[in-house]
Amino acid sequence: MTLYDTVNDADARTLLAGLEVSFAGVGKRFGGDDGTLALTGIDLDIREGEFVAVVGPSGCGKSTLLRLAAGLERVSAGAVAVRTNSIGFIFQEATLLPWRKVRRNVELSAELAGVPRAVRRARVERAIEAVGLADFANALPRKLSGGMRMRVSLARALALEPRLMLLDEPFGALDEMTRLTMQEELLRLYRDNAFTALFITHSVAEAVFLASRVVVMSARPGRVHEVIDVDLPYPRDRELRFDPAFTELVARVSHSLKEAS
Repeated sequence: MTLYDTVNDADARTLLAGLEVSFAGVGKRFGGDDGTLALTGIDLDIREGEFVAVVGPSGCGKSTLLRLAAGLERVSAGAVAVRTNSIGFIFQEATLLPWRKVRRNVELSAELAGVPRAVRRARVERAIEAVGLADFANALPRKLSGGMRMRVSLARALALEPRLMLLDEPFGALDEMTRLTMQEELLRLYRDNAFTALFITHSVAEAVFLASRVVVMSARPGRVHEVIDVDLPYPRDRELRFDPAFTELVARVSHSLKEAS
């Protein structure tokens, strides 16, 4: 259990009853009392094994919400409680070390986390296989496409065997076809590894395709405007985008986003 505020462990256990992550009355201000208020009054619970996507206008604090869950930022008000210390974080860019080959890049997070060498090496091989890069394990990042570099980033997070996966617009820089492929790949990894996911995106269609719930945030200071259930069965493939139910949900989220902006 991880707690990112001043409440005690007993309060945290109450917050986390049946949950993986809980935001309770969370606010975040940058730059002191007169600084920018990024988030205010955030109440959001994420259940174990859930895939939650967050959409909202630029500057509404989506990435800040993710960084609070990871413990990379501290709240200015309220409480953030996270059940697990086993967290994988995937950034907007693949952030690979150019001098390390794929296998050594994938190993990095587990290495920094102090995972014993033999254990992390076995995890790395499984992760590389899981993202379909076994034939490129000895390649340098400059030899990889954008989609392949993002697969390395996914594998690096998987090597930690996280219970909670935090993803900050990981597919935003990819071309459309690669992005669709990576969305399907992420859902396969989600199914196979049974982690809880909190996913930030600017794409409404991407949010609906991936998530079991979509959180729509208001313009800054960010608030939860609406939470929309995505009642579409898993597993999902790209043909789902032609289903009227999918189209209706995209329209509903888009309308909510317009109201919130």
